[in-house]
Amino acid sequence: MFDKFKKSELFTLLVVIILIFTSEYYYVILKNHERAIFIGLWPPTIVGLLIFFNLKLKK
Repeated sequence: MFDKFKKSELFTLLVVIILIFTSEYYYVILKNHERAIFIGLWPPTIVGLLIFFNLKLKK
C-alpha cells in the first residue's frame, strides 16, 4: 500500500499526525486552547503544501 509513496511524503504525513495529536493534547489535557489552535492550523497547511509540490512535480 505504501509502495507508491516516497519516504519524504511518509515522513511528512507522520509529522502531520504527530501535530494533530499534539494539538489535541494541548486542548484536552493541558487546557491551553490558544496553543492548541495554533498547532492545529499547521497540519492542513503542511498537507496543502505537499499536494501543491506533488502537482508541480508531475507537470
